[in-house]
Amino acid sequence: MQNERLTSIDALRGFDMFWIMGGDFLFRSFRKIYDCGFTAELEVQMDHVPYEGFHFYDLIFPLFLFIVGISISLALPRAIEKNGKKQALKHIVTRSVLLFALGIFYLGGIANGLNNIYFAGVLQRISVAYFFAAILFCYFNNRSLIIIAAVLLLGYYAILALVPVPGFGVPSFEQGKNLAHCIDQWLPGQKFEGTILSTLGAVGNVLIGVAIGNIIKNKSYPQQKKVYTLLIAGFISLVSGYIWGIWFPIIKLLWTSSYVLVACGYGLIMLAIFYQVIEIWKYQKWAQPFIWIGMNSIAIYITSAIMNFRRLSQRFIGGEVKDWLGSYHEFFTAVITLIFVFWLAHFLYQKKIFIRL
Repeated sequence: MQNERLTSIDALRGFDMFWIMGGDFLFRSFRKIYDCGFTAELEVQMDHVPYEGFHFYDLIFPLFLFIVGISISLALPRAIEKNGKKQALKHIVTRSVLLFALGIFYLGGIANGLNNIYFAGVLQRISVAYFFAAILFCYFNNRSLIIIAAVLLLGYYAILALVPVPGFGVPSFEQGKNLAHCIDQWLPGQKFEGTILSTLGAVGNVLIGVAIGNIIKNKSYPQQKKVYTLLIAGFISLVSGYIWGIWFPIIKLLWTSSYVLVACGYGLIMLAIFYQVIEIWKYQKWAQPFIWIGMNSIAIYITSAIMNFRRLSQRFIGGEVKDWLGSYHEFFTAVITLIFVFWLAHFLYQKKIFIRL
């Protein structure tokens, strides 16, 4: 089987990481330079909704899970063909455990006891959702995976909408009064909203990516038709998510099913654009920095916990320089932070060092 790695997928993954690594601070800084309605709205969109609703920054995490699903459908068949299903399953388990451990390390390890050991961290959620989605991929065909994703999303809704919440007596989606929150209170360490039950939504999120990956890798499917399919599917997912949100609110903390559909809808549209521009039109130079990051996303993310690029940038524009820059200080801090990120990503790419679990 030939290499099916797609540049557009790496670019989209890198674009997603761009916001995590400092892109959000860059756009927030615009309001410090010029305060108006537009820059104020940009600042709002660069932060999570407190509870119910959807901002641009609420797309970043589910988009990454969506891409994880696509990567499963592209990479796992090669691994199974090369080494067999048993070896592939061992790799899935090993990778999931390593990701979970790295997630704990990223948050500070066990310096504070069990406080950093929970399922809601970025790498931990990726680890758990990847594990279940990859295992399912090994045993079910694409149609079955779509059905499983639908069952997970509908089942999650049924659980939260129909099961009474202990202590409150009735089902609820309210913060601190829902079943997902109640279950999390039984866990040791930090308390979060929806850590365990929301895994159902996260796995469904990844499985949608798996289904899309199976479409993208289908060589009998014309490239332009793939783009149209992605756009139509994205529009349907968006509309369905927002309509479902009337009854099942769009809540990132709970990773609700409506939230999954909205996020995947935007992800599908973005993937269609990246695929059209990079794979069909062959315009790739503009996306090169994103490709550097996208091919080493986990390594860049972990390195940021060790080096703290933002804090490092302060060594160059702190003190009197900060005073001189005035309202432009945050802008230049974000720019220098991103320069460090891109430099590291480019260095690894140039040396052909690709750290993949």
